[in-house]
Amino acid sequence: MLSRSRLPLLGALLCVLIAVMAPAAARAKSSSLAGVLSSRELWATIDVCSPADQTNTVGVRGAMPGDGHSGDRMFMSFRLQYLNAATGTWLNLVKGASPSYVAVGPSAAARQGGRSFQLVPVAGRPAVTMRGIVDYQWRRGRVVLQTAERTTTAGHRSLAGADPAGYSAATCLIG
Repeated sequence: MLSRSRLPLLGALLCVLIAVMAPAAARAKSSSLAGVLSSRELWATIDVCSPADQTNTVGVRGAMPGDGHSGDRMFMSFRLQYLNAATGTWLNLVKGASPSYVAVGPSAAARQGGRSFQLVPVAGRPAVTMRGIVDYQWRRGRVVLQTAERTTTAGHRSLAGADPAGYSAATCLIG
């Protein structure tokens, strides 16, 4: 049994132990999240670009690594941009843009997700170059732990949805 004179000492030791352990736990968590931003599993691609069976459709797919915590959840949001030929700048395509995030699963392992956009080209207008933007979030409950954004690039392997199979591009010409 502890004597009353030793209780303050025990409390002080417990405070020191907590003060030493808490930063180490925070560093371990932040280092796993820092790793997701530099991971080769974090990418975006165009996996559908107006194939014969999906005319004027652009598919944007993203992949994101897990942070190793099965209780955390991963989310993606998909946007399309078009190249303004006159100014050479990329502008968000407002119609059909998805402002909300879609859950892609628990953060224990890497995940992929995607969205297709059906476009209606204006007759008599030149073709338009499109690209995708994927926004990523790693969450614990309602708390956003980390965010990232990637522009579509070529050379990635979609697990589903690519048309034709294996298709991966940075941009897509519609029109």
